[in-house]
Amino acid sequence: MKRLHVHVAVNDIPQSIGFYSALFAAQPTVVKQDYAKWMLDDPRVNFAISTRGREPGLDHLGIQVEDAGELNEVYARLRQAGGNIIEQGETACCYARSEKSWIDDPAGIAWETFLTTGESITYGDGTGENTARVAHEKQSACCVPEAAPAKVASACC
Repeated sequence: MKRLHVHVAVNDIPQSIGFYSALFAAQPTVVKQDYAKWMLDDPRVNFAISTRGREPGLDHLGIQVEDAGELNEVYARLRQAGGNIIEQGETACCYARSEKSWIDDPAGIAWETFLTTGESITYGDGTGENTARVAHEKQSACCVPEAAPAKVASACC
């Protein structure tokens, strides 16, 4: 069964842990000095926060899968969606080992598709990444390959 992934960049991990723990009525499953993650079943989401030198706000979205068959299914959907797919392959990111690919949606939001294969003692060093894809301009970080800056248009709700 797939799980939605949401990664938000924050300025203050302890303050944000307090806020999201109250919001989700659950404590994080992983807590590091610069990172926290909730693996929630209701709603079924992998929600992560970090202070990895990024501008606060939405960092990226994703789809986490549970096995190689689901990963191949989601990869096929990426090809059908069109656009530039970055196949990152096996990597260490967010204190986990995983296989992943990236694509930007038409609004320029980065979508990560991944299968977690184990834990990592480090956040990750960016090895094997081609370019960074981000929802808005930020500094480069391990998990997100870099891309050309997107054109920003003024929008109203």
